[in-house]
Amino acid sequence: MRRQAHGRDRDRGQTAIEFVGVTPLIILLLVALWQCALIGYTFILAGNAADMGARAGAGTQGTAQAQQTACERAARDDLPSAWTDGVGYGCDGERGLYRATITLNVPVMVPGVLNFPFPVDGEAASVKEN
Repeated sequence: MRRQAHGRDRDRGQTAIEFVGVTPLIILLLVALWQCALIGYTFILAGNAADMGARAGAGTQGTAQAQQTACERAARDDLPSAWTDGVGYGCDGERGLYRATITLNVPVMVPGVLNFPFPVDGEAASVKEN
């Protein structure tokens, strides 16, 4: 006579099936968290590069073109290479302040491969030293 399965015998493999079912959701959550971290890091990079550019432009003596070149160079040198594609620079002086605006693209999952279509702006200003 055949014995009926009782208790744990009927649930054999249940945990494995539940894990396989939940795994895609866990992976999707990790991908979303990673993308949020990249967006936040892009904001931090844009703000810091703008700050470096504004300080370099404010501290440079000479023509407006020399100040703009120093601003752009300092901002570019502060960025990781994966974020330098399509970067926009806006450097100009006004009434005792030197302003810098840096525009970066937000990467999709892997920096330097593909970017979202929306830009992130970082702005900073520094007092002119001349």
